[in-house]
Amino acid sequence: MSRVPTSNQALIAFNKPWKSCTDQLAMLKARGLAVGDDAAAETFLAHINYYRFSGFCLAFEQSRHVFVPGATFEQIRAAYEFDQHLRDLLNEALEVVEVDLRTAIAYPFGQAYGAFGHTDSRNFHGTFNHKNWLKRLRKQANESNETFVKHFSATYQDFPDLPIWMLTEIMSFGSLSMMFKHMLKVDQRAVGNRYGVQAFYLESWVHHLVYVRNICAHHARLWDRQWAIKPVLPGSNVWAASGLPGNDRLFVSLLILNQLMKKCACLDGFRSSWRQRIAAHVATLPACNNPLSRMGFPANWDTHPLWT
Repeated sequence: MSRVPTSNQALIAFNKPWKSCTDQLAMLKARGLAVGDDAAAETFLAHINYYRFSGFCLAFEQSRHVFVPGATFEQIRAAYEFDQHLRDLLNEALEVVEVDLRTAIAYPFGQAYGAFGHTDSRNFHGTFNHKNWLKRLRKQANESNETFVKHFSATYQDFPDLPIWMLTEIMSFGSLSMMFKHMLKVDQRAVGNRYGVQAFYLESWVHHLVYVRNICAHHARLWDRQWAIKPVLPGSNVWAASGLPGNDRLFVSLLILNQLMKKCACLDGFRSSWRQRIAAHVATLPACNNPLSRMGFPANWDTHPLWT
């Protein structure tokens, strides 16, 4: 399907030529980027792809394709490596929160509706495209190589339907988010109570975390990204704009993860260690202008009540 031009803008044919790593480096130098070691720089470009690298250049440019005076290739590589480790830290917290959410949703839902309650569209909001959702889950069950799924399929006639407490272990995080979004309000409240947050906000937070997880899974730039899917924040003073620059940068995601982990007693040790490692890593910020604000961090971020 062809994309329709907007604002009466005519589309043009792409005619930029392929460039070697040597040519790519020469182009970066022509734009004002200093390079300390050409051979090492070319080797790095051959590893990560110019277009992945160019995203990290943005924080070091004064205008598009014009670097700030003094910007170096090595600084941008350091920003890439900073981001790489940051994604690892985010992935750790996302994993434990996702695992907890799977249980927090499956446990009360199974209690209320039984093992196969999710197969009945009456147990969800009427706007839910339940048929398509269930079709995808049955497909995932058929394709699963998990031992418990194989055992169930060889033992019970209900397959490819699985008990909800099994199903939530193999469904994608996106499918879990979709399930929670369309659960009946009374069932959403039971999950929200688990985390001490109204279901309306929790629904938005889970959707946002699926988005952040997908960014991490594709190894995309994270540290200074402006979120396309922003979480809705409560109106209480602790979430007020005076203490939080906005909901479209990394810091708000860290606060949400921290708040959800606070409600998981078995994660106290991990959460404490994770917060310390986040703080230690943030102390090694990229050498560009306003790195904290690029991540949505306030000046005294480590004393924010939602972090401490």
